[in-house]
Amino acid sequence: MSNKTKLPVGQEAIEEFGWMYAHRFLLLRRATQFFFLAIFLLGPWFGIWWFKGNLSGSMTFNFLPLNDPFITVQSFAALHWPETTALIGAVIVGVIYALIGGRVYCSWVCPINPVTDGAHWIHEKLGMQKGWQPKHNTRYWILAMVVAVSAATGTIAWEFVNPISMLHRGLIFGMGFAWAFVVAVFLFDIFVSRRGWCGHLCPVGTFYGLLGTKSVVRISAVKRSECDDCMDCFAVCPEMHVISPALRGKDEDTALILSPDCTNCGRCIDVCAMDVFKFTHRFDDTPAPGRVQRTRTQPATGASKAA
Repeated sequence: MSNKTKLPVGQEAIEEFGWMYAHRFLLLRRATQFFFLAIFLLGPWFGIWWFKGNLSGSMTFNFLPLNDPFITVQSFAALHWPETTALIGAVIVGVIYALIGGRVYCSWVCPINPVTDGAHWIHEKLGMQKGWQPKHNTRYWILAMVVAVSAATGTIAWEFVNPISMLHRGLIFGMGFAWAFVVAVFLFDIFVSRRGWCGHLCPVGTFYGLLGTKSVVRISAVKRSECDDCMDCFAVCPEMHVISPALRGKDEDTALILSPDCTNCGRCIDVCAMDVFKFTHRFDDTPAPGRVQRTRTQPATGASKAA
């Protein structure tokens, strides 16, 4: 394997394009996450009530309802018929995420994402093993359990322990018990399971993944023939299993990342010095030749990046 793989993850892209360009989607994500959190704090902090509510349900400029469709599903399970405005808001949000990719919510909107990304950074700096990794279908069992508990108790069950809502409440009302849930997620991802919360357990992300199964916005390994096996894309991807089918496919295989687990975070685009990946749409039929096999002398080095 080439000496490039001995560089820190993303370093080759930084040297090729510059630091800002090699972090452009990460920076955009942090900006959007801060924006969506800040707009709901304008009212409680500054008395500017343009946006009333939070990510679970809100009224924008007193006329546009926006509601989490996962909340609505739990409401139906609990046999509570939502108000018309709540239903309209859920449909609006549901259609948007069905088109752009359900788990875009996880990487571009959810305020817990910076918390888990920070935990992952610490996990890597400490050189820790990936720890307990629940089976892939665990997330679906948790989602089903949340809906079942809502049906059994007649409540919106997840909101009692939802760290997203807890973080919002903590920022408004100050430090308190609500922060315990956020800290628990942070510590879980550091010491128990690498990327465990968002990648394996969170029912909100699982729901949005199902919602965006046929979404239009996709990432494509359109220049996969240029891949030099540096493994940086695997190292930064929160759902690294989604990359292989697109990157390592044959000529007749699509270069599109079609798995609903993909969060469309764009980090694979950021760190690729070979410019293999790009944002596109699911109907993009641009030919993408299969990878050219290259001779490597140190295959274990790159593999360690994705470990």
